[in-house]
Amino acid sequence: MAAEYPLPKFHFQVEWGGTKIGFTEVTGLDAETNVIEYRDGDSPEFTNIKQAGLRKFSNITLKRGTFEGDNEFYVWWEEVRITDSAERRDITISLLNQDHGPVVVWTAKNAWPCKIVTTDLKSDANEVAIESIELAHEGLTIENG
Repeated sequence: MAAEYPLPKFHFQVEWGGTKIGFTEVTGLDAETNVIEYRDGDSPEFTNIKQAGLRKFSNITLKRGTFEGDNEFYVWWEEVRITDSAERRDITISLLNQDHGPVVVWTAKNAWPCKIVTTDLKSDANEVAIESIELAHEGLTIENG
C-alpha cells in the first residue's frame, strides 16, 4: 500500500478573470462564524446558550512578480477609484495534486480590489520585485476535489 502524504502548498493556481498570471503567494483564505450568546430570563441554567451567527471572511491577498508592461492589477483597482463600482469577479484558487488536478478549491464571490502594494526599492538588494493586490469579497466556499 502506498504511503499517504499531505499535499505540498506550493502547487496551486489562481483564476481571477484576467490574463493567466502566476502568483507566488495567496493569503487570507480564512472563514469565521460569529457566536451569538443568548439566555432566557426564566432559564434554570446560569449560562448562555451559544448559537451560530453570521460568517465573516478575511480579505484575500495575491502576490506576484512585477512584469514590464503588465498593469492589469492597476487597471482593475483604478476602476474602483474612478467609478466607485469596479467589476466584481469570482476568484478561484485551487490546490493541485501531482497530476495538476484540483484537490481543494476556494471560490471568493464578487471580489474587488481594495488595496494595491507595489514593490519596495533597494539599491543593494538582490531580489525579484513583488507586487500584491488585496481583494474584498462577499463569501468564500471551500470544496474538496
